[in-house]
Amino acid sequence: MKLRHAGHFKRLARANRSCDEKPLDKWLVYANIALGEGMAVFQSVRVRVALFSIFSLVLIGGFFVLWAPIPQPQVYHDFADQRPLAGLPHSLNVLSNLPFVLVGVAGLAYLARRPSVFVDESERWPYWVYFIGLTWTGIGSAYYHANPNNATLVWDRLPLTVAFMGLFTAILAERIHPGCANWLLGPLVVLGAASVFYWDWTERHAIGDLRPYFVVQYFPLIALPFLLLLYPPRYTRTADLLASLLCYGLAKLCELLDREFYSVGALVSGHTVKHLIAGLAAAFILLMLVRRQPRPAPAVLQM
Repeated sequence: MKLRHAGHFKRLARANRSCDEKPLDKWLVYANIALGEGMAVFQSVRVRVALFSIFSLVLIGGFFVLWAPIPQPQVYHDFADQRPLAGLPHSLNVLSNLPFVLVGVAGLAYLARRPSVFVDESERWPYWVYFIGLTWTGIGSAYYHANPNNATLVWDRLPLTVAFMGLFTAILAERIHPGCANWLLGPLVVLGAASVFYWDWTERHAIGDLRPYFVVQYFPLIALPFLLLLYPPRYTRTADLLASLLCYGLAKLCELLDREFYSVGALVSGHTVKHLIAGLAAAFILLMLVRRQPRPAPAVLQM
């Protein structure tokens, strides 16, 4: 075990010598040393990877064991607001996808202008994938909502999984190790796309199974609090990431309340509001990239 920046522990040792006559103070010194060493060991790459791997296997494995295959309910395609506009069917549900395209293009432009915004060069690629997926999501979702059915839903969900996996990889690279950007980006994007194609195949064979797609969409949301609490950030502006998470949760709630929103004056449906708030969630990710700064490297024990 290799010690880096041992000044903290030297100060504790001096404090220990100065409190020989005070058992309680001495105990506190030992506890502080133990806590510091424990947190340092926890910050090692091996421990981070092991803990997150165990967490993932237990959560995902338990989901597949406890839940039977989940088919796509056809009522999902029956949205509250189906009003056309200038010949465009389901107009507001289609047009409300514009924020995804705008934020996605803005994100790609920012990455092109600021190639050195990351500490590690490999960290750029997950964000490129995220903003490409986000732009594609706006187009694919508009295509689906113009004619909602299982066949068009594939082109809504496919780019969404690309965006999810790009962002998830970016967070793993920041919180666990920058190498995650190289090791996991390709496999996770393939896994996300495969979950959509698998769901589509099962629907075509009357054995619909959304479980892999649900893992791709919801596991990062469940894992994010775990990552934020237990893994130190390498950049500032974690608050923007939290704001994005909260906006996405609110967007999913609006999706569930689609008809309730529309029943209030028939002005706008919950699904339209969901698109707008989800676009705001994406905007917080872009804001985070624009404003954040690298944090000083912590003093840790390297295993």
